[in-house]
Amino acid sequence: MNLRGAVDLSALKARADAASRPDAGRQVPAGSSPYIVEVTEQTFPQLVQLSSQVPIVVNLRSTHSDQSNQVTAVLEAATIEFDGRILLAQVDLQSQPQIAQALQAQGVPTVVAVVKGQPVPLFEGLLPAPQIQAYLDELMKVAEANGVTGTLNDGTQPDTVPAEEPPLPPLHQEAFDAIEQGDFQTAAAAYRRALAEQPADADAKAGLAQVELMGRVQELDAEEVRRRGADQPDSVEAQLAVADLDLTGGHVEDAFKRIVDLIARSAGEDRESARKRLLELFDVVGTADPRVTKARSALARALF
Repeated sequence: MNLRGAVDLSALKARADAASRPDAGRQVPAGSSPYIVEVTEQTFPQLVQLSSQVPIVVNLRSTHSDQSNQVTAVLEAATIEFDGRILLAQVDLQSQPQIAQALQAQGVPTVVAVVKGQPVPLFEGLLPAPQIQAYLDELMKVAEANGVTGTLNDGTQPDTVPAEEPPLPPLHQEAFDAIEQGDFQTAAAAYRRALAEQPADADAKAGLAQVELMGRVQELDAEEVRRRGADQPDSVEAQLAVADLDLTGGHVEDAFKRIVDLIARSAGEDRESARKRLLELFDVVGTADPRVTKARSALARALF
């Protein structure tokens, strides 16, 4: 999920956004509920940050599609019923191609959730209303399992603007500016300098892992990478590239399992390279994530 570094890095950059654009992210309701908002590439990162409070349901749609309009109507009705426990983000596929690309949407309707900055694929195409509701109910269970149990309904009009925070430290701001330009190499260098100054800087460590991942997948041909992965099951390079794609596509557990399995059947430098990459991906996802905890146990079994 790569929107010029916005996803997952939103927590690091939101301070600068809030300071320079105090109204950024405030949306005009798309429907009768204040929890239904229209989203653009510029305002999407602010909503990603809210995904640590409530699940964000991203509806990639086209008003010219009857199927898309039917799905939109069901999602809007369900959002009203959830009364602030989810936020429905409406995205026009044609006018916001960067968001569609980040969420790997191939057509409309496509519905993807974001929970704690991580994409959770839901469904594509037209489904019956009860089945869509079942997906949303399952999403709430996933959110709860990840500690996302908040609400936007505090008795007042919800505000989708993250609270203004202090400016970023200079090196973090330098990294953010580079990310905005798609220059992940410069961003990584800034984070490394920040870590050299403060080795315990958790934000810099997480940021470095994320921009390095973005840099690796930036120019990859997904079809070619997956073909090589299938043809070369014992190639560390091929398998790690597929794992990178899996992670950026939201398939976190698949990425972790692929590398753990590779470690289990590897030795020497190959095993160590795979182990280091797995630890880097743990930092991308977040060490408190239950999927990381599970994968750490699997790694220990593979190593010992």
